Amino acid sequence: MGWGCRSHNNHYIGGGLGGVEILSPAGNPEGLAAAIKGGCDAVYLAGKSFGARAFAGNFTDRELEGAIGYAHDRHVKVHVAVNTSILNREMDEAVSFVRFLRDIDADAVLIQDLGLLRAVSGIDIPKHASTQMQIHSLKGLEWCAEQGLDRAVLARELTLEELAGIVPDSPIETEVFIQGALCYCMSGGCLMSSFMGGRSGNRGSCAQPCRKRYESKDSTGYLLSCADLFGADRIEALRDIGVDSLKIEGRMRSPAYAYLSAKVYSLAEDGDRGEEYEEALGLLRTVFNRGTSTGYLDGVVSPVQPLYPDNRGFRLGTAEIRAQRLTPVDFRDPIGRKDGISIFRGDEKVGGFKVGTLDPITVPFKIPDGTYDIYRTYDPRIDEVKNLIGGAPRLNGSTQRPKVEGTVPARNPHRDANPDRSFYVSGMKVLDAVLPYADRVYFEWGPHLTEAREACEAAGREFVTILPRFDAGDECGAEGSVMIANPSQFASAKGSRIYTAASMNAFNSLFPGDVYQATLSVELSRNEVSDLVARYPARTEVMAFGRTELMYTRDPGIEAGAITDEMGASFPVYRDSRGFARILNSVDLFLLDDISELGRSGVSSVGIDVRKRPPALAKAVARYSRDQDPKLREKILEMCGGTFTQGLYKRGLRQE
Repeated sequence: MGWGCRSHNNHYIGGGLGGVEILSPAGNPEGLAAAIKGGCDAVYLAGKSFGARAFAGNFTDRELEGAIGYAHDRHVKVHVAVNTSILNREMDEAVSFVRFLRDIDADAVLIQDLGLLRAVSGIDIPKHASTQMQIHSLKGLEWCAEQGLDRAVLARELTLEELAGIVPDSPIETEVFIQGALCYCMSGGCLMSSFMGGRSGNRGSCAQPCRKRYESKDSTGYLLSCADLFGADRIEALRDIGVDSLKIEGRMRSPAYAYLSAKVYSLAEDGDRGEEYEEALGLLRTVFNRGTSTGYLDGVVSPVQPLYPDNRGFRLGTAEIRAQRLTPVDFRDPIGRKDGISIFRGDEKVGGFKVGTLDPITVPFKIPDGTYDIYRTYDPRIDEVKNLIGGAPRLNGSTQRPKVEGTVPARNPHRDANPDRSFYVSGMKVLDAVLPYADRVYFEWGPHLTEAREACEAAGREFVTILPRFDAGDECGAEGSVMIANPSQFASAKGSRIYTAASMNAFNSLFPGDVYQATLSVELSRNEVSDLVARYPARTEVMAFGRTELMYTRDPGIEAGAITDEMGASFPVYRDSRGFARILNSVDLFLLDDISELGRSGVSSVGIDVRKRPPALAKAVARYSRDQDPKLREKILEMCGGTFTQGLYKRGLRQE
């Protein structure tokens, strides 16, 4: 077949010719050239800092300037990811970087951090909401427009039906993931990597604990490991809905993947699904394959592929091996000469080899007779692709970053506080247990909301409704004070006293100050908390007790109860009233002994999460938050399984 480069301006939305943009990953200069030669309309990439794929090769400043020139010469746009959570001490550098991107003519910047969004509002460069901003509703898109955002990368949990109810009325451009790795947790809300190993996905350093083996009551396997998204057959539907851009994930994958994925989706978008498309698709599934699904596009079905988490290449089928001779049984595709194949029995890789002769196919090592799974991991045609891509282009530039200082507000006069005790509650029995000790109650949106509000009002306690984290139809509202979980809900909460949940990732003092109270990110250390609070104009809360929610997932397949990792740690799992599952930490966060210290830092409230906990434990924790009796602490420790954690407040994230 011919592997020639494709035209880059046949259907690019920015060129005004209609169609939908194919947006490809470029993890390094070679990947940039590969994606463009594959036929994409735009690429997204990152500099050496502030990108959510810290372990990709990424680009120096000089390479970034060269990359933009290289792409523009070929009529391809360049979007640059600046989509990590930003600390106060990093804000000047981050703003300087965005100004630099404007100066070198980047076509857009992707942003997660709400403080950074505020800091760069006056910089004349198109701004896109990263999927980690968790935008998933029409009100969320309207909020994005109000903030000066030009595009939102929508949450991957949305179905085609939900997208059809959101996208046509969007005031800004929309972008949807179409290919590549799927996060098990809603993007921007995963804390499992940071709490288990100190490496934060929100800071670009995810250690991928979702790809580990877990055990539940009835299952064992890679229970959180999603198959890769493959949505080429949904392009027409997404185009008809009005989606502007289709995004291919994969900045950490090979240049061959970048080329082949761009080629497959560019051909599919053009309606060309002939021999060239089929051959490119077969090679794409060889260079990287952990199984495929349509994610949630076709409805709320589990995207998990629990048999293995790694790239095994293209599964050919099963084979009988007798006396080292391999006989295909149910192959989807024939083995070719010089193919590289791997042999598996269950989870175990038995071996692999390059095929020499086809009649017979002989395994060049001793192997017990039996039935095996066979995967193609190499196809000699991939060498043609590599030759076409060639070496990395020479990318160079001379523009210097502008100097930026004073972005973060100055420290306010020191303010000691006696923090409020604010309780997160989901049931009436626990509410009754904590109410005598509470200044405030956060109660989950659901069937007992009115009853709980009346009980709090009768007791003279402030009542705050916790809005659901996912509400594609903008259905959930509440009277009075509300706690919002993502930017989509700012619009829903207009006219209310607004509290923001920890899932909003308040990481710096430029976080929106027009809220009544912000719950700070649980990934912040004590020094980072102190510095943020001293510069932030509104009230703040720090989580001080509870099983931290590590993941929030739409997967309908995970069982309620618990999952256990290979080290024996058990993580509770429960499903909420909206059908989403929540995976909690294996041990309780316990900062109740640090309430005075938090008060001296100016923290206004401590969050005490007793949702789904026994009333006796909730009452003991509530009492201890007021009267720190050592005997009561020992009782709480025993009721919590004998172990506490001080989370990242004391140890901080790893510095990569």
